[in-house]
Amino acid sequence: MKSTRLGILLPALMMLALGATAASAQGTKKASGTVSAVTGSSVTVTTPTGDMTFTVDKDTVITAPGGGTKEKAAKAAGKEGVASTDVLKTGQAVEVSYHETGGTMHAASIRTIAKVPTPKPPSAVAKTAHGTVKDVSASSLTISSAGKDMTFTVDSSTHAIGKGLGTATEKTGGKAPITDLIKAGEQVSVTYHDMGGTLHAATVHVVTATKK
Repeated sequence: MKSTRLGILLPALMMLALGATAASAQGTKKASGTVSAVTGSSVTVTTPTGDMTFTVDKDTVITAPGGGTKEKAAKAAGKEGVASTDVLKTGQAVEVSYHETGGTMHAASIRTIAKVPTPKPPSAVAKTAHGTVKDVSASSLTISSAGKDMTFTVDSSTHAIGKGLGTATEKTGGKAPITDLIKAGEQVSVTYHDMGGTLHAATVHVVTATKK
């Protein structure tokens, strides 16, 4: 796979590429998606958030399979370079590095990729609830908070914090079940994330423990 510039001769390729990198390093954005349309002056990419149309010109560097061969053929035919329509096809997965100026998105570089990466879901905002432990099991914790019950899922990533809990956890090699650490009647502060309606407890801080 070889990088190809549009409409320029190969000897000038390296010098111009270095100049473009230095000039455009600031404010470069990236987008990944599938090519849905391509012309000699623009490329439209369908991304997870919608279609994006980028302008392409002689400064756009395209990295695609067969680009080097097509560039040599263009030179042999007396052309200044290859057209974007010669190296990009609809349906290809690409990553575009671009600059946005006055509402126009200019593609600095376009490279083909194996597949469009799956976007990561936004991180859930951490919330905190205070209350009294009503029930605790290996997979859930229910507390009474402000006159209502709140049930949280708990798992191996849930951390219990409180006086003496560190020692208890160490004795089990860090694998103490939450039912050994948290007891009904204790005052706790729960840091949790709302995962689509399911409340997952990240940490359970025992504020006031039950008397032994």
